[in-house]
This record gives sequence, C-alpha cells and structure tokens, in this order.
Amino acid sequence: MIISMTGFGRGEATENGITATVEIKSLNSRYLDLSIRLPQRLQDKELILKELVQKTISRGKLNINVHVTESDSGEPHIKVDEVKVKAYARILREVQEAAGIEGSLNVRNITGFGDVFITQEDDEEILEKKWSVALKALNSAVENLIAMRTQEGNQLKNDLIERIENIEANLKDIEKVTNGRVEEIRNKLRERIQQLFDDENFDKERLETEVAVIADKMDITEEIVRMRAHLKFFIEAIEQAEPAGRRLNFLTQEMNRELNTIGSKANDSEIAHHVVRSKETLEQIREQVQNVE
Repeated sequence: MIISMTGFGRGEATENGITATVEIKSLNSRYLDLSIRLPQRLQDKELILKELVQKTISRGKLNINVHVTESDSGEPHIKVDEVKVKAYARILREVQEAAGIEGSLNVRNITGFGDVFITQEDDEEILEKKWSVALKALNSAVENLIAMRTQEGNQLKNDLIERIENIEANLKDIEKVTNGRVEEIRNKLRERIQQLFDDENFDKERLETEVAVIADKMDITEEIVRMRAHLKFFIEAIEQAEPAGRRLNFLTQEMNRELNTIGSKANDSEIAHHVVRSKETLEQIREQVQNVE
C-alpha cells in the first residue's frame, strides 16, 4: 500500500463550552519525528499524544499544534489576593503617617502593586475536560491527515507502476539485442585467438575453456532475471496492506546495482542506451519512493 508522507490534517471539537483545534503538517522523514505544541497546562499529556499518533502513522516529520479555548462567560479568570491588599493598605497608611501626608487611600493606590491579582488556574476536572475535547480534535485531524496522505499515495502508486513498466520494456529490448549474443561472442573470440595461435602444438582444449569463461563473463542473463524479480517484488510491495516505503527504497537500490552490472558486462552501445534510459527512470522512482511512508 502506498501512503505519501506529506499531507495536512485539521480537526476541531467543541463540548461544554470548550473548543479544541488540532492541526498536523506532515513532511518527509526517514523515521517518525514528532514535534508537538500543547497548551501550557496540558504539557504533561505530550507522551500520551505521541503514543496515540504512533499507532496509526509510522514515518514522517509531523508538526502537531493543539489549541484549546473556552467560551467567553464575561467573567475574568482572575481573583483578588485579599491578604496582599490588606497588607499594602496598612503599609500605605503607615507611610502616610510617617510622612505626614493627609488624605484617604483609593483603589488606584492599591492596584499599583501588580501582584494583588491572581490568575485562576484550571482545576483537575476542567483540565480533564479540555484534554478529552483535545483528543477528539486530534483523532479527527489524524483521520484527515491519513485520508490526504492516502489520496496522494494513490497518485504515487500509479506513477510508480508506469515507470516500472517502462523499465520492463527496456529489459525486453535488451533481451532482443542479447538473444544468441553469447554464442556469437564465443565464435568471434575463438576465431580471433585461432588466428593468433595457428599452431599445431597449441592447446585447443585450454582455448575452449578460456573462451567459455570470457563469454560467460559477458552473459547478462542472470542480471536480467534478478532485475525482473526485483520489478515483481516492487509491484507486490505497492499492493500489500502495510506501509512499503523502506522495502521500496531497498528494492530501488538493488535494481540500480543490477543495471550497473548489465551496463558494465554487456559492452554494447545499444544495450548501454537502454541501460541509461532505465537508470533515468529508476532515479525518478527513487525520488518518488523518498515520499512513501
């Protein structure tokens, strides 16, 4: 199964006046790399979030942003520190008496001290409600991300199959050129060597052995067979249920090795032309495979 590593997913959930929005951006990566931004009071949930994502996504660099808000009730989320207010009022009166300043204190005198207000923190019950809503938004974002990655993966699949078929066509052309080529090479070598060593004392059996060895070294039948096997395994990997990125990358390397061997052993300009075309197509496949989960 082909799943792209690039994509975007967004999820939103609202419950009990709490709204959570999760956005996930996915890029290519050799492994699963998660970068998570959570609200300050939910930082301790990062490990749980990672484990949830790892159950459905195996590769890619994911940037996950979680945002949680509450509906505006009209009441500020702060309260007055009564202890400090009374203490500051007492201190200010003492200053007035010591300085001989007349007049009464007002609110502005007290609020001039910035720490008389305390920001109210969410209690555990509110935090759990926020996390519950965030999880629903996360699940929605992951589903949308997978849907987008799968859709792009289907496009990659069609492209990869078409390129594999192009390489298969080149192999057929190479086989046409090499049909009967080994015997032809053997005969030419035998004629050339016989001309050089036209001597009754020359060891003809040894000549036959040497010619056979040289001809076998130029035979690319085994490489073509292995190349076809790699092409077959590549298509099978595309069709299988589990992510195939790593296996496709390995098969691409093996195919490149076989093409190099065919090109070096064949020693033929026409075959070299087909090999070059195949390697160009294989390089395009390799670039596409880097984007497969």
